[in-house]
Amino acid sequence: MAEPAHVAAYPVGLRLAGRRVVVLGAGQVAQRRLPALLAAKADVLLVSPSATPSVEAMADAGELRWERRRYRDGDLDGAWYALISTDDPAANEAASAEAEARRVWAVRSDDAEAASAWTPATGRAAGVTVAVLTGRDPRRSAAVRDAVVEGLRDGSLAAPHHRTAAKGVALVGGGPGDPDLITVRGRRLLAEADVVIADRLGPRDLLDELPPHVEVIDAAKIPYGRFMAQEAINNALIQHAKAGKAVVRLKGGDPFVFGRGMEELQALAEHGIPCTVVPGISSTISVPAAAGIPVTHRGVAHEFTVVSGHVAPDDPRSLVDWEAVARLRGTLVLLMSVEKIGAIAETLIGHGRSADTPVAVVQEGTTAAQRRVDATLATVGERVRAEDIRPPAVIVIGDVVTVGPDTHR
Repeated sequence: MAEPAHVAAYPVGLRLAGRRVVVLGAGQVAQRRLPALLAAKADVLLVSPSATPSVEAMADAGELRWERRRYRDGDLDGAWYALISTDDPAANEAASAEAEARRVWAVRSDDAEAASAWTPATGRAAGVTVAVLTGRDPRRSAAVRDAVVEGLRDGSLAAPHHRTAAKGVALVGGGPGDPDLITVRGRRLLAEADVVIADRLGPRDLLDELPPHVEVIDAAKIPYGRFMAQEAINNALIQHAKAGKAVVRLKGGDPFVFGRGMEELQALAEHGIPCTVVPGISSTISVPAAAGIPVTHRGVAHEFTVVSGHVAPDDPRSLVDWEAVARLRGTLVLLMSVEKIGAIAETLIGHGRSADTPVAVVQEGTTAAQRRVDATLATVGERVRAEDIRPPAVIVIGDVVTVGPDTHR
């Protein structure tokens, strides 16, 4: 017998690993609930004459046992928990009565008041499971759940670790500039940091959200002394990590795309310091996208190539085969190339790329200061000078520049 509606439910977390769970019905309700039961390592018996394709795939993969028939009395024998979700009200009622008689906690999808258990709105973030019950208002439960989970993920809901906070260093890709484009994991690690060593190109707005106790270090202002810039940054990471601090190295874009992330990881490994790498949204694709440029497009470009232009094509330090790059038919994306774009364009034309090839230069992409300048290979050098384009900027070369509805030309 169900308790009166005004009586609050008693929340509890069921540990179902290896324990029998019976699911009656294999429609949309079961499809939504089964993944969590399987993640809990429950021994799931599914009873239903038919199933949705997703549920059938779970059975085919051996994640659960499926008996293709209707419910019959005795199906709940030995069960610890039951999900009753068939499209037959009489079968649901009979199964509910069996669950009550066998003292099996049971959820009813068709009649919550007749059930002995309710399924909370659940979510997971930062190692925490959030479960919300609001009785007869499942939409409010979901809204509260979403608000808590989002707060845990983005760090706006303070929930510090009191047992074993992770020490070491996290190399976090901050994305192209817009603070909303950092990953959920990166934002959470920022919220848990004791020390943040930030690049100039990282999403600076995120630093204003950090608690007052967090030490923020501008990597560009670390004193080098007898060390090169990168060595000084490595030493700062090592020093703070060895002091037992949780350190975040906040970089623009992705740590491993012209970000020297591997150099820092190797330096930390040499000192036995654990390091977590959090990929970031690279400006190579996000900045063109923000400016309305797809780096690939059906019938236009089947490939895109990313090249660093921080050294000129004729510089002996260059590792780029510019002749091979010029022969490519797809999109060419250049980073760190504003200063050398004139020489790069001349080299590409000299090796056979058409002087009329469209070019777009996007400065400070994804930020409020974003601007786009369009040109061709023949004119881009002069256009960059005339428009006073400054880093950071992403340069896109290829026919994809003109496929959008507004080409800015």
